[in-house]
Amino acid sequence: MSEIKEEDWFIPPVKYEYLDHTADVQLHAWGDTLKEAFEQCANAMFGYITTIDYVEMKDTLDIEAEGHDMDSLLYNFLDELLFNFCAEPYFIARKVEIKEFDRENFKIKARGFGETFEIGKHPQGADIKAITYSNMQIHENEEKCELFVIVDI
Repeated sequence: MSEIKEEDWFIPPVKYEYLDHTADVQLHAWGDTLKEAFEQCANAMFGYITTIDYVEMKDTLDIEAEGHDMDSLLYNFLDELLFNFCAEPYFIARKVEIKEFDRENFKIKARGFGETFEIGKHPQGADIKAITYSNMQIHENEEKCELFVIVDI
């Protein structure tokens, strides 16, 4: 390394800004119960990644997620599923079923039914890079439960 000279301390004026980016998609899922809405949101995520009709239910993958509130539980639930898709075992689920949904302690145990993602067998849709908290919404009433989650693509 070399020493910084006095003339190098000059900081140039700011000539940039941060703009909204349209490389996101919002998942909107619903169900009769919050548990069903969470399952549907996970299914929506995988359906956006590939044409789900090509995914065979040959294997299962069990995951657990927890949070400190319902938003963080939803975020961590989807993030855990996305992690298992993006890294070993590259698991793509055709269906996600929540086995235990603990609303008081914000914990989920779920099982995905699907297989290892294979290019050539599974058409590539959008590459979901991350789940976000941006404009995350959970609406629950007697008629139905709705979720809105923006994912970074």
